[in-house]
Amino acid sequence: MSVQDWIRNEVDTNDVVLFMKGTPTFPQCGFSGQVVQILDYVGVPYKGVNVLADDEVRQGIKEFSNWPTIPQLYVKGEFVGGCDIIREMFQNQELQSMLAEKGIETSQTA
Repeated sequence: MSVQDWIRNEVDTNDVVLFMKGTPTFPQCGFSGQVVQILDYVGVPYKGVNVLADDEVRQGIKEFSNWPTIPQLYVKGEFVGGCDIIREMFQNQELQSMLAEKGIETSQTA
């Protein structure tokens, strides 16, 4: 299986997946940490993929999304954005609305 196939599988089989530097319990960069804090605050279950553990995945996710930076958030198979986009969506309640529209449970009401 190619790295692109592996990434496609992760994106397709997890409702919410965050490609990040580090893990949800131990983010390795501030931007990844901010997205983890937002997702945890909203209370959405998600899978974190540590791109620092595999250079192929780290480069492959950038090619997969045609987006140059990490972290990258995917919801129901769709690329949502990186840290700045997620933070802005959260502040405007757009993230919470999008999750609700896609049928993803959160522990916080919008």
